[in-house]
Amino acid sequence: METLLLERMHNGLLQKQENLTDWIHATPPDKKKVLLGPSTEQSVHVRLDVIDDAISKAESKTLGKCEVCNEVVETELLEVDYTACVCIEHLSREERHQLESELALAQEVQKTLLPQEVPNISGLEIAAFSRPAQIVGGDYFDFVDFSNGLHGLAIADVAGHGVSASLHMASIQALLRTLVPVNQSPAEVMRQLHKLFIHNIRFETFVTFFIGAFDSSTKTLTFSNAGHLPPLVLRNNKSKKESVEMLRPTGAAIGLVEEAEFAEKTIELHEEDLLVLYTDGVTEAVNLQNQEFGRDRLIKLGQQVNNAPVKQVVQEIRQGLEEFSEGKPLADDTTIVICKIK
Repeated sequence: METLLLERMHNGLLQKQENLTDWIHATPPDKKKVLLGPSTEQSVHVRLDVIDDAISKAESKTLGKCEVCNEVVETELLEVDYTACVCIEHLSREERHQLESELALAQEVQKTLLPQEVPNISGLEIAAFSRPAQIVGGDYFDFVDFSNGLHGLAIADVAGHGVSASLHMASIQALLRTLVPVNQSPAEVMRQLHKLFIHNIRFETFVTFFIGAFDSSTKTLTFSNAGHLPPLVLRNNKSKKESVEMLRPTGAAIGLVEEAEFAEKTIELHEEDLLVLYTDGVTEAVNLQNQEFGRDRLIKLGQQVNNAPVKQVVQEIRQGLEEFSEGKPLADDTTIVICKIK
């Protein structure tokens, strides 16, 4: 393997190791529980073991050696899976075809991003706001239709912020716009995202991700939540449901654990219900007394203006956040997406 490539992979692995180790030691237990979903912290240690093994191989210059012919595995394969230990030519026809498809998908990550816009979806009124803490950020929201015609609603947050986070999120966006139109299931999209990024040497962090599939005809939302803060369903006064429903994680954040399972759930929505998607820059914003804005304040603000147009709902939440912060600069990227059922 070329020395420069080996050094780059070694540095990338060390960065992955540092990010995960810092996360284990610095993240509060309650936040860990959300990020991990049904997984345990032991799953993160298993991932660290895999990274440690790859670092040792990089240091001994055996990383990427083929177990069959003892030659170096192809560079394009190693860059999307640093655990690869068999050359492409030694794979079966079926394995080679699957790998070629995955490599083609990985190349989509590098393409120029498409512009975002709020779509006209039957049965939904949508408004959104996103502001990075720095010039660029790692928050992301998008609207992409599934192959069965259901409307995809996505929100995500890369660990960290700034240029590095924005580059990773750009990759996520490009890949999401490739995967969703050829899939019918939010959970399957999550599984493919995890598989493509878990051993990718260029992806050095993890990302929380929520994606829902909205059916305009039945007013139902099928969703998969990879460690993202639970979106809120604020029920209208006529609904017989609980006034607030939280769409809790059904899997761990993308890239956080070695082995991940992603389930999906379906909920019914009713006329005038509000679906509130947000990132932790909203709930973790602090004031001059170092108090957090919190989920309860977000719920209260949303309920107070439940009957207003969604643009006004977004504006009221922004104003409430600014008043609470008392002029203190935001420490994290902030994104809010409001959907009202019509």
